[in-house]
Amino acid sequence: RRGVPFVLSAPSGAGKTTVCKGVIQRDPGVVLSVSHTTRPPRTGEQDGVHYHFVSAAEFRKLVAEGAFLEHAEYSGNLYGTSWAAIDAPLARGQDVLLEIETEGARQVRERRRDAHLIFLLPPSLEALASRLRGRGTERSEEIDRRLAIARREFAMAGLFDSFVVNEHAARAVDDVLAIVAAMRCGALSELGDRFSLARLRATLDPALAAWLPG
Repeated sequence: RRGVPFVLSAPSGAGKTTVCKGVIQRDPGVVLSVSHTTRPPRTGEQDGVHYHFVSAAEFRKLVAEGAFLEHAEYSGNLYGTSWAAIDAPLARGQDVLLEIETEGARQVRERRRDAHLIFLLPPSLEALASRLRGRGTERSEEIDRRLAIARREFAMAGLFDSFVVNEHAARAVDDVLAIVAAMRCGALSELGDRFSLARLRATLDPALAAWLPG
């Protein structure tokens, strides 16, 4: 069996890093792709574990060499997933989880038709803003900028295959693992029944739902 590339994308503050960690911890058949970035490491982050931290010049050199499956600029920093980060584990039969922004997800959609794209939603816009404030790593103007970016990201939700609401992290991890299991056994109808945007829309905060397409 060849592995499946899964993309998990969400606006900043929706909790995608926490959910990705939970998925990797609970399913040894899924490995996390380590992206490249030009942003400085946050407290506790390690090079080669959380990201490959590189300079802008190094990043652009990799772009010119065609090293990236996807790459994008987000909030003033560059991010990218290399082909090398996913090809080897996929060939070994492992599923690969990419934690990337929506512009990167759009590129994966164009270049990897075998990828399954999952969009992680916060329970409300208020919860999203609260989570950003709770990080304590961004100033108020940066939070406002990230919320403006989030609105554009929500508008791209139509690119995605499955949708999960992250109100409680453990439940969101359960949902992502259910999507992975369904893809492994070909139960695609289950994905449409449980994780479609149409099904979730009625349960969403109206202000959030208004930012989503359709």
